[in-house]
Amino acid sequence: MDPHDSSPPACCAPRSGRAPGPPVVVPSPGLRTGSLDGMVRLTGGEFLMGTNDTEGFPEDGEGPVRPVRLGAFHIDAHAVSNDRFAEFVDATGYVTEAERIGWSYVFAGFLPAALRRGAPRPERTPWWCGVTDARWDRPEGSGSTLDGRGDHPVVHTSWNDAAAYAVWAGKRLPTEAEWEYAARGGLEQRRYPWGDELDPDGAYRCNIWRGAFPTKNTSADGHRGTAPVDAFEPNGYGLYNTSGNVWEWCADWWTVDHSPGLATNPKGPTRGRDKVIRGGSHLCHRSYCNRYRVAARTANSPDGASGHTGFRCARDA
Repeated sequence: MDPHDSSPPACCAPRSGRAPGPPVVVPSPGLRTGSLDGMVRLTGGEFLMGTNDTEGFPEDGEGPVRPVRLGAFHIDAHAVSNDRFAEFVDATGYVTEAERIGWSYVFAGFLPAALRRGAPRPERTPWWCGVTDARWDRPEGSGSTLDGRGDHPVVHTSWNDAAAYAVWAGKRLPTEAEWEYAARGGLEQRRYPWGDELDPDGAYRCNIWRGAFPTKNTSADGHRGTAPVDAFEPNGYGLYNTSGNVWEWCADWWTVDHSPGLATNPKGPTRGRDKVIRGGSHLCHRSYCNRYRVAARTANSPDGASGHTGFRCARDA
């Protein structure tokens, strides 16, 4: 298997399948001069990355468990919100890929019947609908708004969009190793940012699908779709929602070929077809995709966008 071209699983992140749009125009850096507001400084060090968990997906390249050494870095305490992304758009006039291409993927259950009927659906993930005019500020297409969702994570953002925002903000996207180190919150080889039990003492700690996927979501954790970026308790490093809510783009190209030896500040392959996303989303369910575990991973094409994918930024210390 070619580690650079291996196809990640399709159940979580619908592949773009879209006609290429015009080149992404990246705004010039410096408009926010790399503010550290809302960021957490992590000293780095050595940790065990990956998992051999029996609940995991070996084909995703979750293992082997391997030692990784990181230098100090800063990372956003939570995903970039709609309000923050709106500041970026207002300042730069940036147009996302979903806007330029003209459509994006929306979960079918969030759409009225009229929009669901006739909407194109991926064969392997028929719960997604390709919706004309679905975009970051119209998450369910024409007629939808961000009312009441300013503090929710921005979605329908491609890797290219996330990278453009990061450049404008004087930051960058985290490497996959930085993301996992931060997501673990200081806990070594635990399944979730808070331990090994999904709902300790019956308390909900993340926003995932509760019920029978994809037909019934009980919303028992308080959220049917996305939740505010600072919902639930933060992990031991002060990061919010590193399990569930929205998938988050990382800087790395996708690979399933990991050396078991010690790696220092790894950045993944130098080329590839897909970019890594981590953390799972509000649509993840144990019956088919328990990728809300901190070691779980999948990927999508850099132009891929959907209603459950966002990002947070990092910065060198």
